[in-house]
Amino acid sequence: MITFPQACTIDNGSVKKHIYIYSPSGAVRDKLAFRRGVKRLSALGYDVEIDVAALSGHMRFAGDDESRLAAIHRAAASGADVALISRGGYGLTRLLTGIRYKDIAKAIEQGTSFVGISDFTAFQLAVLAKTGAVTWAGPALCEGFGVGGTPDLQPDDIMEACFQDMTSGQGEGTGWRQRKPLLGAPVNIRSAMLWGGNLSVLVSMIGTPYFPNTKGGILFLEDVGEHPYQIERMLTQLLHAGILKNQKALLMGQFTGFAMSTHDKGFKLDTVIHWIESQLKIPVLTNLPYGHVQTKVLLPVGKPVDLVAEGKDVMMIWGHSE
Repeated sequence: MITFPQACTIDNGSVKKHIYIYSPSGAVRDKLAFRRGVKRLSALGYDVEIDVAALSGHMRFAGDDESRLAAIHRAAASGADVALISRGGYGLTRLLTGIRYKDIAKAIEQGTSFVGISDFTAFQLAVLAKTGAVTWAGPALCEGFGVGGTPDLQPDDIMEACFQDMTSGQGEGTGWRQRKPLLGAPVNIRSAMLWGGNLSVLVSMIGTPYFPNTKGGILFLEDVGEHPYQIERMLTQLLHAGILKNQKALLMGQFTGFAMSTHDKGFKLDTVIHWIESQLKIPVLTNLPYGHVQTKVLLPVGKPVDLVAEGKDVMMIWGHSE
């Protein structure tokens, strides 16, 4: 039986953590969610600073390319404990050639954790490729902390607790249960680099200078609004590109927001997972609590982790390498 790491617990300690909110991708359309998110973070004891262009707009973007690049560099120069994106959407791949990666790496070295989800995968992979620095896959302001407005719809306790463990340096790992027991022998992987994020964004970066060297890593994936056949098509690209076979394990997170049709005739997400398992000799673990869902853990992109799995139980640990 696997013993899970201590559950996330909310405790900021006596020092207020500084969070810098900025918008490197899509324009913030839901201003109420933005305000709720800022209010929630403040209520949790954080000192929240909002970038001057966080609510700007240019077409579908949160400002033109130069404006959003400037926002990224202001976040890096802010000295904040956390640089948190307002939302995902689309736009970061347009900026990759203009990011000052040495500035990002310096900020991370000095204690700023860059956190985000979805389109933020492009930034995370590029930073990893160019500097080797660790960023965090986690919530965005609006979709994570800005939900609510009614008593029965509030930010998720687990997400908030894991976020606060990250900000306090107490996070040591995460555990979860798969929907079905592990096939084959128990998994015991030591010190493999964790990487991944949004499947669509990740696949779009293959063959570019911003795709990191991930041989021997542990890949985690999630997506939203992609039908299972589209998920399979992207996994097939990773397969044919030789990326999957070079991993030590594949972690399938949450894939949400798609609609099945009568044309599918039994083809579903489980079909995709079973097929990719049949093509690989590495463990494929499911139900990682990460993706476009409220209950999600925070994951250190680029950090060595240990991974063990037996039956339905999975545990991933990174605190040992602090």
